[in-house]
Amino acid sequence: MLELKTPREIAAMGVTGIFIAELLDDLARRARPGVNLLDLEHRARELIAARGAQSCYWDYEPSFGRGPFRNVICLSVNDAVLHGLPHDYVLKDADVLTMDIAVSIDGWAADSARTVIVGTPRAEDRRLVAATEQALSAGVAAALPGNRLGDVSAAIGAVAADYGYAVNTEFGGHGIGRTMHEDPHVPNTGRPGRGLELRPGLTLALEPWFAAGTDRIVYDPDGWTIRSADGSRTAHSEHTIAITDGPPLVLTSRARGA
Repeated sequence: MLELKTPREIAAMGVTGIFIAELLDDLARRARPGVNLLDLEHRARELIAARGAQSCYWDYEPSFGRGPFRNVICLSVNDAVLHGLPHDYVLKDADVLTMDIAVSIDGWAADSARTVIVGTPRAEDRRLVAATEQALSAGVAAALPGNRLGDVSAAIGAVAADYGYAVNTEFGGHGIGRTMHEDPHVPNTGRPGRGLELRPGLTLALEPWFAAGTDRIVYDPDGWTIRSADGSRTAHSEHTIAITDGPPLVLTSRARGA
């Protein structure tokens, strides 16, 4: 079922979104060579508790995971791209780190992911991260009232194709609002003019993620962490947005917080 949100409810989601943007800013500043992933997890817990927010990840137990998930953030390094379990790993120079988090404040959720390069960047990693960021921007730009969900997916997939990256369709974006995952599913590639018509009040988490060399994935023994099947590096960018009568609102934008 689709639940269209009122302007007041979207504003409440925006409060959560600004907090997430600020939290990711804080963690990005701390993500340096020599920092342990567990330090970033603990910092995220501190910020969530101080704000009186609730983690959407804690005790999350979907069919694909070996749950319940007992962390508040997903931290995925290099060839890991989704659902990375924070663990005892010290970041190294040139590591690619994806931070993905969803929280709820006063009953309204938002979800965002950001990939950062730790220390000295490699050109090919910069290119990969830029591709996900540009794909996210293209998806947001296509999220106009009267357009179709396929227009959003096609816009994301077109950027991947331009960069030469294959697209996995097992995991993509999703509806969001009172809970972290709501209908509809938003694939990272698709056909324009197809699918659900976008209507004001629809709130979505768009999340293009690409691997440099493949669209196939494998799971770690932990049952959660998803990696590229060929070991190539990965990147992931995500925003929570709201469809309006005009341009979409990016609820997890750093610019809104500023």
